[in-house]
Amino acid sequence: MTELIESIVKALVDHPEEVSVKEVQEGHRLVYQLSVNQTDMGKVIGKQGRVAKAIRTVVNAAGTNQNKRISIEIV
Repeated sequence: MTELIESIVKALVDHPEEVSVKEVQEGHRLVYQLSVNQTDMGKVIGKQGRVAKAIRTVVNAAGTNQNKRISIEIV
């Protein structure tokens, strides 16, 4: 799942070398903390959060068979 998030985000940003994804387990919840360059933050979030919502939708669809709640935090 980490590779999926990285590949999606690296295609969007100007500084793909600064993209990092950290996986944190919190009980029945799986949290992916996404970190990007400060100048790329707007590209990852998008207008009114549309790009971030689309990334979350793709990740949730890919992780439905894990029986865990998956969320992405953009740090």
